[in-house]
Amino acid sequence: MEGDDCGFHYGDGTNEAQDNDFPTVERSRLQEMLSLLGLEAYQGQRLSLQDSLQISFDSMKNWAPQVPKDLPWHFLRKLQALNAEARNTTMVLDMPADARPVEKESQMEEEMIYWDPAEDIAADDIYSFSELPTPDTPVNPLDLLCALLLSSDNFLQQEIILKMSLCQFALPLVLPDSENHYHTFLLWALRGVMRTWWSQTPRGLGSFREDSVVLSRVPTFAFVRMDVSSNSKSQLLNAILSPGRRQWDCFWHRDLSLGTNPREIADGLVEISWFFPSGKEDLDVFPEPVAFLNLRGDIGSHWLQFKLLTEISSAVFILTDNISKKEYKLLCSMKESTTKYYFILSPYRGKRNTNLRFLNRLTPVLKIDHSHVLVKVSSTDSEGFVKRLRAIVGSVARGPCRRVSVEDMAHAARKLGLRIDEDCEECQKAKDRMERITRKIRDVDAYRREELRLQGDLGRKAAQVEREFCQLQWAPEPPEKHRGELRRRLLELRMQQSAQEPSTGLQDFIVGISSPSAGERQYFLRWMEWGLARVGQPRLRQPPESLLALRPKLGGASDFSEPLWPEPLGVEHFLREMGQFYEAESCLVEAGRLPAGQRRFAHFPGLAAELLLAGLPLELVDGGTLSIPVRWVTGLLKELHTRLDRRSRLVVLSALGVPGTGKSTLLNTMFGLRFATGRSCSPRGAFMQLITVAEGFSQDLGCDHILAIDSGALISGALASAGDRFELEASLATLLMGLSNVTVVSLAETRDIPSAILHAFLRLEKTGHMPNCQFVYQSLHDVPAPSPKPRERRQLLDPPGDLSRAAAQMEKQSGGFRTLAGLAFCDPERQHVWHVPGLWHGAPPMAAVSLGYSEAIFELKRCLLENIRNGLSNQNKNIQQLIE
Repeated sequence: MEGDDCGFHYGDGTNEAQDNDFPTVERSRLQEMLSLLGLEAYQGQRLSLQDSLQISFDSMKNWAPQVPKDLPWHFLRKLQALNAEARNTTMVLDMPADARPVEKESQMEEEMIYWDPAEDIAADDIYSFSELPTPDTPVNPLDLLCALLLSSDNFLQQEIILKMSLCQFALPLVLPDSENHYHTFLLWALRGVMRTWWSQTPRGLGSFREDSVVLSRVPTFAFVRMDVSSNSKSQLLNAILSPGRRQWDCFWHRDLSLGTNPREIADGLVEISWFFPSGKEDLDVFPEPVAFLNLRGDIGSHWLQFKLLTEISSAVFILTDNISKKEYKLLCSMKESTTKYYFILSPYRGKRNTNLRFLNRLTPVLKIDHSHVLVKVSSTDSEGFVKRLRAIVGSVARGPCRRVSVEDMAHAARKLGLRIDEDCEECQKAKDRMERITRKIRDVDAYRREELRLQGDLGRKAAQVEREFCQLQWAPEPPEKHRGELRRRLLELRMQQSAQEPSTGLQDFIVGISSPSAGERQYFLRWMEWGLARVGQPRLRQPPESLLALRPKLGGASDFSEPLWPEPLGVEHFLREMGQFYEAESCLVEAGRLPAGQRRFAHFPGLAAELLLAGLPLELVDGGTLSIPVRWVTGLLKELHTRLDRRSRLVVLSALGVPGTGKSTLLNTMFGLRFATGRSCSPRGAFMQLITVAEGFSQDLGCDHILAIDSGALISGALASAGDRFELEASLATLLMGLSNVTVVSLAETRDIPSAILHAFLRLEKTGHMPNCQFVYQSLHDVPAPSPKPRERRQLLDPPGDLSRAAAQMEKQSGGFRTLAGLAFCDPERQHVWHVPGLWHGAPPMAAVSLGYSEAIFELKRCLLENIRNGLSNQNKNIQQLIE
């Protein structure tokens, strides 16, 4: 192809040459691909994250794409469900039986063109192998990924890449766009990827470390192709990354389904993947994190990307069959580079001497010797060759090599003229505002005392008084004197709160979420999440293993003013502070101490409602006081009702269970939600997030939105003998289930049903309101357990005898405790009990989400939606009814 010489124009760091060095046929390929996939409409108004998460008819069926326009949505659905087969772009032609020629039934299997790179193809024939796909031919998965990313806004791009990382797919780093003559470095899109790995210190002591892949500086190794190579870069990389004999297809390669389909727009794509150690010697290929880069296409046609890789890599591996004069000149231009170069050759017969001649000339230029040249032919022992490559990578990583983070890579890309997705004005303004807040945080506890004052002693005491006042209302003959005393104490505490002024940090936060630009608000919240994750971790005054001692005791009362474990500082604490200002002001207005016209914080619930509509989880139960700020939540729901107008029919779906049973991950996988997961110090409160039902499906489903509630860490598994702590857990469990149309009870062991949930069922039975219940047993082990038989399912719902009798006695049940199945009005043999395999396939951090887990969660989701549609979830609510 033309453009082999264009690489020489890129060396000066400008991007101008890209405008004119692509032939006319290349300019139209992107638009043709977008049209084929039905993505042309999203070139002006990009596809958003909220668009992709709407519940529609397709959410209830495991459908296969039939035409190319189905492929982007099929990919997004599969990726949201963390399905390892998301990259399969095979289409199923849905033809009527009578229209299908009988003699051609055996030809319904896909026909593919397999191209052997070693074949000698004339230049005139090159386009015979790269005709654009038609509606009857498959699309290369890398083309689909590039087209979808080019049609998505920055937040959907970030979500796509986050889900890809959980599936252990290689992630796009540089996104090519030859149509518009610029390539994009995806820094923002990668920011959400967090990884945990085993970090070994020089003293031999080790611990697990969690950090963003964007900020971690690691040795980086690039694999590129020069002209033609019989060896596959992607297969070599997969073999290097995979421990033992089990190979994971992190990088898509030619031997996979559709892997031989020609790439139309994905050449020039740079992918990145990492190896992270687990601390297990038999699994750890390398003792420290290592990054690997893969350039799709030939370096001669993508010189700008190759130039970037040479500036950020510790070493570059060049795969080629033969070195010609043209390639020799290209490599001579890299003589100033300090990067190490290695060649992996698979020479044609008779070309050996030519290769040796050029390699001898390159020796002083690239500072290489015979150890930098590896030969791999069909007879080469593949396992031994991979071990040799690992040894080279390990040797370079142990020495004084270049270590870069993704942020460092972005700086180099910016100098070369690549576009950085993070450089837009809205994103940078939001980042600056976040940094004004986080730079003041030196000590989390001190910051909370000084900047978030209303959540301190005043807030905890006010919550305790309101709890007592509420309990007093249900007493047979509440003493009026005691009630008046509680009112006086509460008003006094609220007046003290109202005397405070919002701190500078809170004011900056309010300005950030008040921006008229929805995009800037979204950027600001994401920046705040990451910024607080780095500076907002509490200081543990005890070693991590002693954190278990902070859990509630089996007997005696608990002091709710003291947290059960250290809680990290998060966005919810700033919103909680806003809620306290609103609560205090509302209390004074109700008591006649403040005219309604003098309110300063009446607009706060509206700001929070906008965040809920934008997809942010908001606190329903305050994690600091383990109580519901009723005025704040009521104000928020009223604002939500106003904004949704006629689309305010709700189904409330709650997930209950003790921390560590996978309930948050379950909700996130089912609906693409953002509840906190997998943190040693996770938020303690219950959170809610709104899911939109597509307008075309809302009439059929019977609701316009689903409000998902995650019980978080509220239910710790305290026994009935734990006194006040248990009573509080049981009350909160009863409340959350009472609000719900559908409840998912997440269990880790067959008999691990928390006492608080048992008592919640007993209490709800008295009210006559029982949500549709699904019991999910999640295997917490890597080995998938067999699905329980009907008898075992029934045993799963039968709590131990002593516990059931005690629960019935405490709740004054005259007929005793029947079974949990009887209470929940469900038949264990009719899909009310689910067995979900383990989340991971393999050992983290290099494990991918198991296909069994993904498929089981999809079936659960389908069942939940079917129950909602069939009216089995009790009467759906509108927001006004939920408020009441």
